[in-house]
Amino acid sequence: MINSALAKLSVDNIDFYAYHGVKKEEKKLGGKFEIDVDLWYDPTKAVAADDINFAVNYEEVVFCVSEVMNGESYNLIETLANEILNMIFDKLLVVEIATVRVRKLAVPMRRVINFVETELTFEREQV
Repeated sequence: MINSALAKLSVDNIDFYAYHGVKKEEKKLGGKFEIDVDLWYDPTKAVAADDINFAVNYEEVVFCVSEVMNGESYNLIETLANEILNMIFDKLLVVEIATVRVRKLAVPMRRVINFVETELTFEREQV
């Protein structure tokens, strides 16, 4: 018999135009963001039943990200990542480990850079 392993589900480059940042202009004019989410969970029941009710529904993942990105305005991309992970862990109980990357494109500064990115990982406590 095979021991169960964790499956990884990735949702990459979820695009948003949102109003986060330290500067007043960022909060007023907004900017472009990209979000990646990697989720690990035990797929044993989902695979055996071929049933999404036992899996991670990526539409729910996108909903969680959208709620945070389109909700309250935050100064830091680290705070955005933290809030996204909190919502994922609250809504998707099957998720054991999750990593979120938040990329802020066209950062308003006096240098040319493609983006600024933060990455944050949460792991569910085993009870």
